[in-house]
Amino acid sequence: MRKKLLSGILFFLVLNLVVKPFWILGIDVQVQNRVGAAEYGLYFAILSFAYMFNILLDLGVTNFNSRNIAQHSHLLKKHLPVILNIKLAMFVLFLVATFGVGLIIGYNSRQFVLLAWVSLIQFLNSLVLYLRSNFSGLFLFKTDSLLSVMDKVLMIIFCAIMLWGGVLKDGFHIEHFIYAQVLAYAITAATALIILIHKTGMRRLRWDMPVSWMIIKKSLPFALLALLMSFYSRLDPVMLERMLPEGTGATQSGIYAGAFRLLDAIVMIVYLVSVPLLPVYSKMTKDGEDVSQITKLVFTLVFCASSAMAITLSFTADGVIALFYDNNTAEMTQVFKILIFCLIPISSIYVFGTLLTANGNLKLLNIIALASLITNFAVNMLVIPRLMAHGSAFAALATQMVSAVAQIVIAIRIFHLHISARYLLQMLGFFAVVVLANFGGLSLGLPWWAVVIGAGIISIAVMFGLRLASLKELVAILRSKEE
Repeated sequence: MRKKLLSGILFFLVLNLVVKPFWILGIDVQVQNRVGAAEYGLYFAILSFAYMFNILLDLGVTNFNSRNIAQHSHLLKKHLPVILNIKLAMFVLFLVATFGVGLIIGYNSRQFVLLAWVSLIQFLNSLVLYLRSNFSGLFLFKTDSLLSVMDKVLMIIFCAIMLWGGVLKDGFHIEHFIYAQVLAYAITAATALIILIHKTGMRRLRWDMPVSWMIIKKSLPFALLALLMSFYSRLDPVMLERMLPEGTGATQSGIYAGAFRLLDAIVMIVYLVSVPLLPVYSKMTKDGEDVSQITKLVFTLVFCASSAMAITLSFTADGVIALFYDNNTAEMTQVFKILIFCLIPISSIYVFGTLLTANGNLKLLNIIALASLITNFAVNMLVIPRLMAHGSAFAALATQMVSAVAQIVIAIRIFHLHISARYLLQMLGFFAVVVLANFGGLSLGLPWWAVVIGAGIISIAVMFGLRLASLKELVAILRSKEE
């Protein structure tokens, strides 16, 4: 199982490290530069608004399905046509909710047009994630990995043609960016569905009320968790755009979006660890296997990587932001210096939250998510009027810290995970050395990119030097014949 997990994670990482950073930093950033912070901020605020209702497109079905198929693979043929019908019904519910609330908060005609297209993007993305969950549940991690980058590869091609191909006579607008996403997600969803139809022999959609109700009922705890998490992770730009005066709100949301995008690019990579981790944990907990060894291994690697990246990118934020953005770079840099530290608690959540999800501790996770949402809303209400985007960055960090610490404590108690004083000292030592390496590099007057490279090399050396990870052990796992 350890070999399947590590090889799956490595394949995910290799593909996504090649594709997704280029998509976010090479395409998405260029789109904001081309259309401007205010225009992109409007799009990002509407996207975040729609994302808060994203749970209505899934109701926890995707996470339930990944866990369920990993434990009972024979149910795929029975559940696939039923869940596809459920997804279509959910899309109608999603449209009613988003447009209804849009009317209440006073969206204008253009905002509603953007909301309609963004809603279609959200549905197609949700459909792709569900279809992919079947492959990860079957431990077909390579197929899942290829599908995970297919939509981004297509978006890169479509956007590159429109941005630099000279095919748009009236210039590039935010609507063109949206159209590219719709087409890419539609092609990816169709490809995944064709593969699953071939595997299951499905001929038509089927509405089976007893099975549908059973799936929805078992998915609801996952749905509540996803709803609360989507609210506290996406509430910041919406509150910025709504609480501040017109114009200022959109601009501040755009500044926050620029900083958040770079964090999101890295979080996407860390998220990939949780994709194969959920079905692996699900099978291990079902079979009564000890999860402590694999949890320590994955958490150590994730913590070291996320800490090193957060510290280094915060120290070198001026150079990083200036590399990708043309406007509002000074303010965006200050926001990014704070926001990037969210990477550390988010990475911890992807490990321990996934473990608790696989074990069925949804009630505890929902309580933590509710506390996190309250924290996010309260802090934003206090700081946005005075600190604007900077305040939302502090709110995001406080929220993620609350969630991560609570999940780690609960996981330790439930699974009796042992954390030695030596292990904690090793972690603190790693953290301190990375800080000193960055501080020393900048003090010597090195360019920011040299500090990034040097800190990365030092971080890897220190991780193995402090024996937080063993290269020999990792190679042995990958070479093993373990299934």
